[in-house]
Amino acid sequence: MTTQIEAAPFGTDQALVDALVLGRLPRQGDWDDEYYLWLTDDSNQLIELVNGKIEVLPMPTDRHQTILLLLYEMFVAFLRPRGGKVLISPIRLRIREGNFREPDLLLVRDAADPRRQNRFWLGADLVLEVVSPDKPDRDLVVKRQEYAIAHISEYWIVDPQTESMTVLRIDDETYTEHGVFGRGEVASSALLAGFLVDVAAVFDAD
Repeated sequence: MTTQIEAAPFGTDQALVDALVLGRLPRQGDWDDEYYLWLTDDSNQLIELVNGKIEVLPMPTDRHQTILLLLYEMFVAFLRPRGGKVLISPIRLRIREGNFREPDLLLVRDAADPRRQNRFWLGADLVLEVVSPDKPDRDLVVKRQEYAIAHISEYWIVDPQTESMTVLRIDDETYTEHGVFGRGEVASSALLAGFLVDVAAVFDAD
């Protein structure tokens, strides 16, 4: 069933300015789906909603984007001929009420999957995060828990600091390791049979 979100609480840029000046925006902890979607609809900043709190993400670096775009090309080359759909951030993923993430990459094996909505997705078969050095636990710990709760079948954690790829597969509401792959190894997917990634090639990309 499609989640219905009402119209934006403020309709214009001036209304936003007035809201900021008058302190009419929700306090941290009080943000809901409606306000979050309104805030991010016209923003070029990566912003996530976590338990009613707004989290502003750091601007991606050249290395981050180089790694991400190479992986995107690999997933697209594999999945598009099979009828799937792959996107990269910014695209909002609703985990549950009061909680939205913007994965670096997300996909569904069937492009007609009803969870694939226009404003935001209601789920995914696989998500991938390139670990940011500012708060690595956000990708390594917090999102691991959230994506499992959202029943996302597979989660890839790509860590440029350790030059490793961790592939997690869902088991009930928790993830178990399909594999941790480093230089000299080929990462594989438990969900996408035959999808392989040369780890060194990804981290050497330029």
